[in-house]
Amino acid sequence: MIRVLLAEDQAMVRGALAALLALESDIEVLASCADGSSAWSETQRLAPDVIVADIEMPGLTGLELAARVREKGLASRVVIVTTFARAGYLRRALDAGVAGYLLKDAPAGQLAAAVRKVHAGGRVVDPQLAVDAWGDADPLNERERQVLRLAGEGLSSADIAAQLCLSHGTVRNYLSEAIGKLGAGNRIEAYRLARQKGWL
Repeated sequence: MIRVLLAEDQAMVRGALAALLALESDIEVLASCADGSSAWSETQRLAPDVIVADIEMPGLTGLELAARVREKGLASRVVIVTTFARAGYLRRALDAGVAGYLLKDAPAGQLAAAVRKVHAGGRVVDPQLAVDAWGDADPLNERERQVLRLAGEGLSSADIAAQLCLSHGTVRNYLSEAIGKLGAGNRIEAYRLARQKGWL
């Protein structure tokens, strides 16, 4: 039996994924979590074989969840199921140790097949995204990404500095670097460009 943990913040989608996997005789859904933080807690408690997670979730994103699983040396393997058909997300997912990356508009049968393949040690990636991922490289480092994401959410430089325990000047420097690397005119344009590429 393949033991699966679901992490998806949209209740209807979470329920649909659970119902879909429950139809499979060799797959057991151990838990369904509405955010990344509870998914991390349940992962440590239940040690699932496979984690099926969305990218954008409160608490921890699916990519942050996958990175923690890898950093802690856990045996759980992660499959991302997302609406984000962007090569930048796929590159970051692979860097985080994700073993599968599926789009939510893929045929339903692909999810169970992906869970089985990943559980067996394989990797599953949407083929068109795999081709696209060899395009533009992400120019941002992790700190620039964090600062730009918060700026795009409307936080002031002072608020970002307080949240990330940085000085105001350091935040300005990170924003300036990100804007320059993206060839943008300001922080909002830089945020929009980075989102479009899947770099945030």
